[in-house]
Amino acid sequence: MITDGDAVTLTGPLDFGELLAGVAEVTSGTGTFAIARPYTIAFLTPEAEHTPALRAGHEGPLPATADRWLWQLASRSNPADFPLAPETAAAELGGAVRISADWSALVLRQGAAFLGHRADAGDGDFYAFGALHSRTVYLDALLLGSLQRDHIDELTDELSDVFDTTQLARRVATLERNIAVFRSTYWRQHLTAHGPANELLLAFQQQHRLPDRFGEILAEAADYSRLVQTQESQQISGALGILTVLGLPLGTALGILQVIGDESLLHLLVALGLSVAATATALATPYGRLVLSSLRRGSRL
Repeated sequence: MITDGDAVTLTGPLDFGELLAGVAEVTSGTGTFAIARPYTIAFLTPEAEHTPALRAGHEGPLPATADRWLWQLASRSNPADFPLAPETAAAELGGAVRISADWSALVLRQGAAFLGHRADAGDGDFYAFGALHSRTVYLDALLLGSLQRDHIDELTDELSDVFDTTQLARRVATLERNIAVFRSTYWRQHLTAHGPANELLLAFQQQHRLPDRFGEILAEAADYSRLVQTQESQQISGALGILTVLGLPLGTALGILQVIGDESLLHLLVALGLSVAATATALATPYGRLVLSSLRRGSRL
């Protein structure tokens, strides 16, 4: 294993490029969806001599060492590499999913593991069925969790950049649309109607704090939406105020001329001049300045 900063590269037959040749393309990058380490899923069936992982009969208790094995498989480490603190061990291992008396699963941030609790009898054993499930529906649950994590990371980046443009209303509208698309397409709390797949998905979400993070995204987006609505209301109020300030003197002057039946062009021009002067005077008042200020703020949306 070659370590370069935070990134870990496997060499030899476990090199991902060699291991996945002809199956999948290994990519790397620094974008939103790039992670420093690959997410690994381990499936281990013990033999008779692997007593630390074996249950004492179908109804016997499970030794504490079994969950330690699970944690080491899921974290890709051993006690020498990363000793689990005794004060936090109960919380770390408490998320183990008991699929049945025969096997358990544990989901961590950087990996997941499935561990059998009785000796593998070889071909035709139940573990062949378990391995199939771990590669299909249970893997789907973890992949869905990964998609949710990646898209929440992307939405978080969008929230961080929301004020990096003068078109705040357009930016917030795009953000709300992206949140709605994510919510309807990817944000699922349950993968199936029943079964351990749901527990695995929930465990992945808890490891990455996805429900809390998405709740914060919704709350922050709602704050931005209220800000945009407030600014738009100020702009509308300012526009109505301008119409009032401009239209009232002019309408009053023309109404007076119409009532008295005066059709003189000179009188009409005088009335227009007086209305313009009255409008300028009104705009110079505190109310007029407030109207102009609200229009200027609204134009920056």
